[in-house]
Amino acid sequence: MKTFLNLIRWQNLLIVILTMVFMRYAVIAPVLDKVGVILKQGLGEEIPMTLQFGLFDFILLVTATVLITAGGYVINDYFDIRTDLINKGKVIVGTRIERRQAMMLHNVFNMAGVAIGFYISWKSGYFMMGIMFLIVSGLLYFYSASYKRQFLIGNIIVAVLTAMVPMLVAFYEWPALYKFYSINAIRLPEFDFIFYWIGGFALFAFLTTLTREIIKDIEDYEGDIAYGRNTIPVVAGIISSKIISVVLILITMAMLYLIWYLFLFDKYTLIYISAFIVIPLIIVIITVFRSTDRKQMHSASRMMKIVMLAGILYSVVVKALITWNLV
Repeated sequence: MKTFLNLIRWQNLLIVILTMVFMRYAVIAPVLDKVGVILKQGLGEEIPMTLQFGLFDFILLVTATVLITAGGYVINDYFDIRTDLINKGKVIVGTRIERRQAMMLHNVFNMAGVAIGFYISWKSGYFMMGIMFLIVSGLLYFYSASYKRQFLIGNIIVAVLTAMVPMLVAFYEWPALYKFYSINAIRLPEFDFIFYWIGGFALFAFLTTLTREIIKDIEDYEGDIAYGRNTIPVVAGIISSKIISVVLILITMAMLYLIWYLFLFDKYTLIYISAFIVIPLIIVIITVFRSTDRKQMHSASRMMKIVMLAGILYSVVVKALITWNLV
């Protein structure tokens, strides 16, 4: 069981689950609660908007996302046996789990995830939205088989797919809101704003993931160059890759403060992003520039994961700010 959990990267899957749950209940729900709407069959008084995408359907959405993500991790290990032996000194697929079993797991995860994705899309009235799950499944396969060996393409694909995790929650909540309130409300309220809130988290996820992917490529430089992979460190050099990762971090920090200044301007957000995101990012910058071996780059990569988790947990701060009218 431990081997299986390590194969599907259970910690990362837990982060996926937390991200989707927090986006729904700590961001979208409290934001909707601040929007008043008058229902046709009501008493003529404004009542708060509420979530309309059913809980069971949401659980299925999370399940589909987790299954496809797990399938992506399995196929990644399937194709990375040789490079992982150099970079990590050990592998799961080919030793503790047979390659044939790994491919079977990948197929089962993906077929189940795509099937569930099409089901919830059909139930939502937008069957074709299920194509997203099929595309993501295919992208994860071809990422492992080919794209990750190509300059920058693999990094961008992973960053985009990571950013899609919070956006999925908004993608499926919006049609449910529209369907319910277009029929039952006297006036259809504006609720496009949920995309602005979730979009901020998605942008943060994109930038931090892209940064972490480049740092991981620096960490895995030896195995990648040995097998002819055209990653950024292999093509542009380690120094250039470090500079690129630091520039991305600086852009992330600048955007955090810019968004705070333009849209929030509250002391709680300022304290949170400074203490739990910016300071760790500064530590990453120092670690990256000082690193001379794989172990130090691995520390920078782990710190980036902590930063990403802190970004997700900011949703709890958002809930408090909105609920208590602090912003």
